[in-house]
Amino acid sequence: MTDRAFSVVRAGALTTVQDLGRPGHAHLGVPRAGALDEPAHRLANRLVGNPESAAALETTLTGCAVRVRTATTVAVTGAPCPVTVDGRPAPWGAPVRVPAGAVLDAGPATHGLRSHLAFAGGIDTEPVLGSRAADLLSGLGPDPLTEGAVLPLGTPHGPPSTADAIWHPGPVTELVLPFLPGPRDAWFTAAGLHTLATGRFRVSPTGNRIGLRTEGPPLERARTGELPSEGMPLGALQVPPDGLPVLFLHDHPTTGGYPVIGVVPERYLAPAAQATPGTPVRFLRMRQCCDRKRSTGWF
Repeated sequence: MTDRAFSVVRAGALTTVQDLGRPGHAHLGVPRAGALDEPAHRLANRLVGNPESAAALETTLTGCAVRVRTATTVAVTGAPCPVTVDGRPAPWGAPVRVPAGAVLDAGPATHGLRSHLAFAGGIDTEPVLGSRAADLLSGLGPDPLTEGAVLPLGTPHGPPSTADAIWHPGPVTELVLPFLPGPRDAWFTAAGLHTLATGRFRVSPTGNRIGLRTEGPPLERARTGELPSEGMPLGALQVPPDGLPVLFLHDHPTTGGYPVIGVVPERYLAPAAQATPGTPVRFLRMRQCCDRKRSTGWF
């Protein structure tokens, strides 16, 4: 094993290797995978001089700790968390030089769920179908981190970047999900569609990288039975028999038989990666959402 590597000291609740995923393989039954908070992933890579597509670590809630075998530059973004190098405080949202043999610890998220750790040169695990992303549904890509595991690092691409300030949206106090209705909204009654638009939903603790599950009032169906399996896009709002919408995230199955009442465009998905259990959820039809933006001057 090359000296350009790190070993896992503390794996955390769930830490995976992620890049921008492997789109284009749904016809083979392969999900996209990739970083859930893509803006945070791209930023972490820029801060250490990597291409935005380089593989990095995505932690869940409790963070992780690694020991680098060679001096390298690391940046932590996404969910804010305490960062230390051999126990000494280090900045979040900035490039940090970590000496050979030192332990970098990204602690528990102070708010949000997922932090992203980028290393100069990127994580150099073997790509599968053009990506190094771990896919929890299909099992493709590297396994989730375990204590003692050693992961290789690539050759640094360029000098670290700096920024006077790092913009961060702050805690997700309400998850607003604009959606395009259909393709199976006709499977729901007018009352069911009204419930989606006006009901009080919240993030369920049972969600994961496959999908964000919700708690709240069930959506009333207009039809019984189930559909033949059909393609499921990223951002699909699938409604299983309990009537509670599930937002499909990056490790979602590529087909499914439950009706999809709407689809949340990808550009609105990053906040779902940071919404903690119990966070209120509000669904907005895209026309309604765009009308609100024009009237309130959001854009």
